[in-house]
Amino acid sequence: MAETHIEPPKPARRALPPPISLTERAADRVRDLVAKASKPVLGLRVGVKARGCSGMSYVVEYAEERRKFEDVVEQHGVKVFIDPTAVMFLLGSTLDYREGQMESGFFFENPNEKGRCGCGESFTI
Repeated sequence: MAETHIEPPKPARRALPPPISLTERAADRVRDLVAKASKPVLGLRVGVKARGCSGMSYVVEYAEERRKFEDVVEQHGVKVFIDPTAVMFLLGSTLDYREGQMESGFFFENPNEKGRCGCGESFTI
């Protein structure tokens, strides 16, 4: 009689949380910007650039296509593409949109930040 070997089942892979989350206000603003774009876009792209007095600054731009190695966060009916070089700086962040009397824009609540410059345009990790 031939002996059969049965492999034990592999444990299920737990889904990783998205690199960032979006508030409903941020998703509403993304939806609005995509609808008003001058050319077809898939969503917004979020990244980080080396600049500003604290060393790093957030970048938000239109995403016309998905680039190689990008993560895509789909929440509240919109897509946000994450630049692969920025993922490690954005992990656990929340993207919000705020409007005030003096300014309005996207705001990152980033648990990785160690400080911000006085003007709020750049941060350090």
